[in-house]
Amino acid sequence: MKALIVHAHPDPHSLTTSLKDVAVETLLAQGHEVAVSDLYAMKWKSAADYDDFDAVTGPDFMRASGEAYASARLGEDIRAEQRKLQKADLVILHYPLWWFTMPAILKGWIDRVFTYGFAYGAEVPRYGEGPFAGKRAMVVTTAGGRESNYTARGVNGPMEDLLFPVNHGVLWFTGFQVLPPFVANRAVDLTEERFAELAERYRTRLAGIATAEPLPYRPERGGDYDDTLQLKPGRGAEGASGFGLHLADPV
Repeated sequence: MKALIVHAHPDPHSLTTSLKDVAVETLLAQGHEVAVSDLYAMKWKSAADYDDFDAVTGPDFMRASGEAYASARLGEDIRAEQRKLQKADLVILHYPLWWFTMPAILKGWIDRVFTYGFAYGAEVPRYGEGPFAGKRAMVVTTAGGRESNYTARGVNGPMEDLLFPVNHGVLWFTGFQVLPPFVANRAVDLTEERFAELAERYRTRLAGIATAEPLPYRPERGGDYDDTLQLKPGRGAEGASGFGLHLADPV
């Protein structure tokens, strides 16, 4: 299996970076190929703009990105990342949870690399289908708060809701099978003992990465949505609401 790790943390001694190193070591030991895009080390440009398109312009930025992709006029940094994505069977996004979302540099990687025509398009199936169908993806994130803070009754809200925009709106949208995230809580002032426990738990997750069950998101064309892309009557587990409605009903 070919794995791509997209890493977004400026501190080489951070927990996020240490877990990235655990992933590289573990996946290589399992015989997988591993590529790493270390965005801070690469000094990745975050802002998506017309400078990415080699003079392709127009009032519709999305369409301009598609024209630049189709005519091989995207910046070389973008094309290099697209080639990595095309080769990868597994993509792991490694980042800290900053202000309840990903660092701007990682959002910029998505904005610039997931161009129209490459990751999505007007006639391209979405949500469970699309360009990255058959590939697997997983979010690995670190958070300062305790696990209890990120629950339905926790002050920060459910972690699954905080990660829904990237898991469902980016990864599932473009066709990835989305694996349950790996979350490391209480990332501040981590003791060596707790890091050893986290690292071992992460190694265990990685050992089953090729066969782990993905999150059961509903396919757009699986029959659960009507012609207006609203859930049909009767769909949805009892008590489910919000983002949880888009998980398949229990069998």
